[in-house]
Amino acid sequence: MNAQTPIGHNNPPDPIDEITSQYADSISEAENWLDGEAVTSEDQMKSVDALLKDVRAWGTALGSGQKDATAPLHDAWKAEIARWKPTVDDAARLKKGLAALVSDFKKKLAAEKEAARRKAWEEADAKRIEAEKHAALADPKNIEEVRTAEFKAIEAKKAEIDARQASKDTVKGLKSYTVVEVTDYRACINWIAQNDKEAIRAFCDEYARKNDGLNIGGVAVTKEKRAY
Repeated sequence: MNAQTPIGHNNPPDPIDEITSQYADSISEAENWLDGEAVTSEDQMKSVDALLKDVRAWGTALGSGQKDATAPLHDAWKAEIARWKPTVDDAARLKKGLAALVSDFKKKLAAEKEAARRKAWEEADAKRIEAEKHAALADPKNIEEVRTAEFKAIEAKKAEIDARQASKDTVKGLKSYTVVEVTDYRACINWIAQNDKEAIRAFCDEYARKNDGLNIGGVAVTKEKRAY
Protein backbone atom coordinates (compact mmCIF):
# COMPACT_ATOMS: atom_id res chain seq x y z
CA MET A 1 0.00 0.00 0.00
CA ASN A 2 1.33 3.40 -0.91
CA ALA A 3 2.04 5.87 1.90
CA GLN A 4 -0.54 8.63 2.32
CA THR A 5 0.53 11.88 0.70
CA PRO A 6 0.72 14.70 3.28
CA ILE A 7 -1.74 17.55 3.01
CA GLY A 8 -0.30 20.58 1.23
CA HIS A 9 2.29 18.64 -0.77
CA ASN A 10 1.22 20.46 -3.92
CA ASN A 11 1.92 23.92 -2.46
CA PRO A 12 5.01 25.57 -3.95
CA PRO A 13 7.85 26.33 -1.52
CA ASP A 14 7.72 29.72 0.19
CA PRO A 15 10.52 31.86 -1.31
CA ILE A 16 10.98 33.62 2.04
CA ASP A 17 11.70 30.29 3.72
CA GLU A 18 13.92 29.17 0.85
CA ILE A 19 16.05 32.32 0.95
CA THR A 20 16.20 32.43 4.74
CA SER A 21 17.22 28.79 5.01
CA GLN A 22 20.40 29.55 3.05
CA TYR A 23 21.51 31.93 5.81
CA ALA A 24 20.08 30.07 8.82
CA ASP A 25 23.45 29.49 10.51
CA SER A 26 24.52 33.14 10.13
CA ILE A 27 21.15 34.37 11.39
CA SER A 28 21.34 32.15 14.45
CA GLU A 29 24.92 33.24 15.17
CA ALA A 30 23.99 36.93 14.71
CA GLU A 31 21.20 36.52 17.27
CA ASN A 32 23.71 35.01 19.69
CA TRP A 33 26.01 38.01 19.28
CA LEU A 34 23.19 40.48 19.85
CA ASP A 35 23.05 40.00 23.62
CA GLY A 36 23.66 43.59 24.62
CA GLU A 37 27.44 43.30 24.90
CA ALA A 38 29.58 45.41 22.54
CA VAL A 39 32.63 44.13 20.65
CA THR A 40 35.90 44.68 22.53
CA SER A 41 38.56 42.97 20.38
CA GLU A 42 39.70 42.85 16.77
CA ASP A 43 38.99 39.13 16.51
CA GLN A 44 35.42 39.73 17.66
CA MET A 45 35.15 42.56 15.16
CA LYS A 46 36.22 40.26 12.30
CA SER A 47 33.70 37.64 13.34
CA VAL A 48 30.89 40.20 13.46
CA ASP A 49 31.97 41.68 10.11
CA ALA A 50 31.75 38.21 8.55
CA LEU A 51 28.24 37.77 9.96
CA LEU A 52 27.31 41.26 8.83
CA LYS A 53 28.36 40.37 5.29
CA ASP A 54 26.07 37.32 5.33
CA VAL A 55 23.17 39.29 6.83
CA ARG A 56 23.58 41.97 4.15
CA ALA A 57 23.48 39.24 1.51
CA TRP A 58 20.33 37.82 3.15
CA GLY A 59 18.69 41.26 3.04
CA THR A 60 19.65 41.70 -0.62
CA ALA A 61 18.30 38.27 -1.52
CA LEU A 62 15.06 38.99 0.35
CA GLY A 63 14.71 42.29 -1.49
CA SER A 64 15.14 40.58 -4.84
CA GLY A 65 12.71 37.84 -3.87
CA GLN A 66 10.16 40.35 -2.69
CA LYS A 67 10.45 42.26 -5.96
CA ASP A 68 10.00 39.08 -8.00
CA ALA A 69 6.99 38.02 -5.93
CA THR A 70 5.23 41.37 -5.92
CA ALA A 71 5.97 42.48 -9.49
CA PRO A 72 3.01 40.61 -11.04
CA LEU A 73 0.71 41.86 -8.30
CA HIS A 74 1.96 45.41 -8.75
CA ASP A 75 1.57 45.21 -12.51
CA ALA A 76 -1.99 43.91 -12.08
CA TRP A 77 -2.74 46.69 -9.60
CA LYS A 78 -1.39 49.34 -11.98
CA ALA A 79 -3.38 47.88 -14.87
CA GLU A 80 -6.60 47.93 -12.82
CA ILE A 81 -5.95 51.50 -11.66
CA ALA A 82 -5.37 52.52 -15.28
CA ARG A 83 -8.60 50.79 -16.35
CA TRP A 84 -10.68 52.75 -13.83
CA LYS A 85 -8.82 56.05 -14.10
CA PRO A 86 -10.46 57.58 -17.23
CA THR A 87 -13.98 57.08 -15.90
CA VAL A 88 -13.08 58.15 -12.35
CA ASP A 89 -11.38 61.27 -13.74
CA ASP A 90 -14.37 62.03 -15.96
CA ALA A 91 -16.74 61.79 -12.98
CA ALA A 92 -14.48 64.19 -11.08
CA ARG A 93 -14.44 66.61 -14.03
CA LEU A 94 -18.24 66.58 -14.30
CA LYS A 95 -18.62 67.09 -10.57
CA LYS A 96 -16.16 69.98 -10.58
CA GLY A 97 -17.78 71.56 -13.63
CA LEU A 98 -21.33 71.35 -12.27
CA ALA A 99 -20.22 72.74 -8.92
CA ALA A 100 -18.53 75.64 -10.73
CA LEU A 101 -21.75 76.37 -12.65
CA VAL A 102 -23.73 77.06 -9.49
CA SER A 103 -20.98 78.26 -7.13
CA ASP A 104 -21.35 82.01 -7.65
CA PHE A 105 -25.15 81.90 -7.61
CA LYS A 106 -25.19 79.77 -4.48
CA LYS A 107 -22.84 82.15 -2.68
CA LYS A 108 -25.01 85.11 -3.72
CA LEU A 109 -28.18 83.32 -2.63
CA ALA A 110 -26.58 82.28 0.66
CA ALA A 111 -25.61 85.90 1.35
CA GLU A 112 -29.18 87.01 0.67
CA LYS A 113 -30.61 84.34 2.97
CA GLU A 114 -28.12 85.29 5.69
CA ALA A 115 -29.21 88.92 5.39
CA ALA A 116 -32.84 87.83 5.59
CA ARG A 117 -32.07 85.72 8.65
CA ARG A 118 -30.41 88.63 10.45
CA LYS A 119 -33.30 90.94 9.54
CA ALA A 120 -35.87 88.41 10.79
CA TRP A 121 -34.12 88.09 14.14
CA GLU A 122 -33.74 91.87 14.44
CA GLU A 123 -37.49 92.23 13.85
CA ALA A 124 -38.23 89.43 16.31
CA ASP A 125 -36.07 91.09 18.99
CA ALA A 126 -37.74 94.45 18.35
CA LYS A 127 -41.24 92.94 18.64
CA ARG A 128 -40.23 91.04 21.78
CA ILE A 129 -38.98 94.25 23.41
CA GLU A 130 -42.16 96.07 22.36
CA ALA A 131 -44.36 93.26 23.72
CA GLU A 132 -42.48 93.24 27.04
CA LYS A 133 -42.90 97.00 27.27
CA HIS A 134 -46.69 96.84 26.68
CA ALA A 135 -47.03 93.95 29.12
CA ALA A 136 -45.23 95.93 31.80
CA LEU A 137 -47.28 99.09 31.26
CA ALA A 138 -50.72 97.58 30.63
CA ASP A 139 -53.26 98.50 33.30
CA PRO A 140 -55.38 95.43 34.09
CA LYS A 141 -58.27 97.83 34.66
CA ASN A 142 -57.95 99.05 31.03
CA ILE A 143 -59.21 96.37 28.65
CA GLU A 144 -57.77 98.04 25.55
CA GLU A 145 -54.28 98.15 27.05
CA VAL A 146 -54.57 94.49 28.07
CA ARG A 147 -55.77 93.50 24.60
CA THR A 148 -52.97 95.49 22.98
CA ALA A 149 -50.34 93.86 25.22
CA GLU A 150 -51.69 90.38 24.36
CA PHE A 151 -51.71 91.23 20.64
CA LYS A 152 -48.10 92.45 20.86
CA ALA A 153 -47.13 89.21 22.60
CA ILE A 154 -48.72 87.18 19.79
CA GLU A 155 -46.91 89.29 17.20
CA ALA A 156 -43.60 88.78 19.00
CA LYS A 157 -44.13 85.01 19.14
CA LYS A 158 -44.99 84.90 15.43
CA ALA A 159 -41.89 86.97 14.59
CA GLU A 160 -39.74 84.54 16.58
CA ILE A 161 -41.24 81.58 14.67
CA ASP A 162 -40.56 83.37 11.37
CA ALA A 163 -36.96 84.06 12.43
CA ARG A 164 -36.39 80.41 13.36
CA GLN A 165 -37.81 79.36 10.01
CA ALA A 166 -35.50 81.81 8.22
CA SER A 167 -32.55 80.25 10.05
CA LYS A 168 -33.46 76.85 8.57
CA ASP A 169 -33.69 78.23 5.04
CA THR A 170 -30.13 77.53 3.88
CA VAL A 171 -28.51 76.87 0.51
CA LYS A 172 -27.57 73.22 0.01
CA GLY A 173 -24.28 72.23 -1.58
CA LEU A 174 -22.08 74.91 -0.01
CA LYS A 175 -19.19 73.89 2.22
CA SER A 176 -17.17 76.09 4.51
CA TYR A 177 -13.42 76.08 3.99
CA THR A 178 -10.78 77.52 6.27
CA VAL A 179 -8.42 79.61 4.17
CA VAL A 180 -5.09 80.33 5.87
CA GLU A 181 -2.76 82.90 4.29
CA VAL A 182 0.47 84.24 5.72
CA THR A 183 0.42 88.00 5.20
CA ASP A 184 3.58 88.84 7.17
CA TYR A 185 6.24 86.12 7.15
CA ARG A 186 8.52 87.94 9.56
CA ALA A 187 5.74 88.34 12.11
CA CYS A 188 4.72 84.70 11.59
CA ILE A 189 8.27 83.42 12.15
CA ASN A 190 8.67 85.59 15.25
CA TRP A 191 5.41 84.25 16.68
CA ILE A 192 6.44 80.63 16.09
CA ALA A 193 9.87 81.29 17.60
CA GLN A 194 8.23 82.65 20.75
CA ASN A 195 5.40 80.11 21.05
CA ASP A 196 6.63 76.88 19.43
CA LYS A 197 10.42 76.70 19.61
CA GLU A 198 10.38 72.96 18.91
CA ALA A 199 8.78 73.57 15.50
CA ILE A 200 11.54 76.04 14.63
CA ARG A 201 14.19 73.51 15.75
CA ALA A 202 12.60 70.73 13.67
CA PHE A 203 12.42 72.96 10.60
CA CYS A 204 16.03 74.10 11.01
CA ASP A 205 17.26 70.53 11.49
CA GLU A 206 15.44 69.31 8.38
CA TYR A 207 16.44 72.32 6.27
CA ALA A 208 20.10 71.98 7.24
CA ARG A 209 20.00 68.22 6.57
CA LYS A 210 18.44 68.62 3.11
CA ASN A 211 21.00 71.25 2.16
CA ASP A 212 23.97 69.47 3.76
CA GLY A 213 24.42 72.49 6.03
CA LEU A 214 26.37 74.31 3.31
CA ASN A 215 26.78 78.06 3.90
CA ILE A 216 24.00 78.13 6.49
CA GLY A 217 24.67 80.28 9.53
CA GLY A 218 24.65 78.51 12.87
CA VAL A 219 25.17 75.08 11.34
CA ALA A 220 28.24 72.92 12.00
CA VAL A 221 29.19 70.27 9.42
CA THR A 222 31.48 67.43 10.49
CA LYS A 223 32.41 64.01 9.12
CA GLU A 224 32.28 60.82 11.14
CA LYS A 225 32.60 57.15 10.35
CA ARG A 226 29.91 54.64 11.27
CA ALA A 227 29.59 50.90 10.84
CA TYR A 228 27.13 49.89 8.16
